Amino acid sequence: MTCSGSRPDKPDTAAVRSVQRGRYVVRPAQGEGDREAVEVLRLRSFGQAGMRDAFDAAAQQILIEDSTSGALVCSYRLQETEAEALPASHAAQHYDLRRLMDFKGPMLELGRFCMDPDRHDPDILRAAWGGITDLVDRRGIRLLFGCSSFAGTDPAPYGAAFALLAERYLAPPRLQVARRAPAIVDLTAEMAPQPSGAEGLRKMPPLLRSYLLMGGRVSDHAVVDHAMNTLHVFTGLEISAIPESRKKLLRALV
Repeated sequence: MTCSGSRPDKPDTAAVRSVQRGRYVVRPAQGEGDREAVEVLRLRSFGQAGMRDAFDAAAQQILIEDSTSGALVCSYRLQETEAEALPASHAAQHYDLRRLMDFKGPMLELGRFCMDPDRHDPDILRAAWGGITDLVDRRGIRLLFGCSSFAGTDPAPYGAAFALLAERYLAPPRLQVARRAPAIVDLTAEMAPQPSGAEGLRKMPPLLRSYLLMGGRVSDHAVVDHAMNTLHVFTGLEISAIPESRKKLLRALV
């Protein structure tokens, strides 16, 4: 991923380009059949609330398929934006993003990330990051953001994960989002004594763990989203904060 805040001289407005990583193919959606397949996967992951919404129309829908069977194993959407358009983003429906309005440069919102719950191959997530990296480099993206979801709305199973996020991974004040949702879990509140940080990492969804490994940071609270049956934290990743060694690994996925 590039550290540059400038866009290419001739901006590449194409969607994520088709990328094959091992047995998995990352490609943009093409037509109604692809969108219907995405809906089926979302239904399995999020229930009815995860079906199409007003944000899908403007976003790039991305599919990851198993090339050996053609099965859809992962999907997500990407929406490029700028600071002045943040109030119209999906994340802004749950978080107050006013502090990010001073951020300079293009941003990319990652949303509705879901994997086939019967698949546990880490190469699927690697393939997803390969597609995202390609787009980030081509478009000169400076901030990647979205909502990282924990299954269910009971915070009790995630005490170790929330305590670890509060201790090590809160966003700095200039990137910290404010509270907007009516029901939240305060990550900075007094928590019961927790086991090791390794336990906290095991309780986090794979997408969030990968964000953190790259230098991502989170909100100081989780939103209780009863419609989606999830708890989610706002997650932001400044591209300039990604360690050089990690950038090399990411580019190797493209």
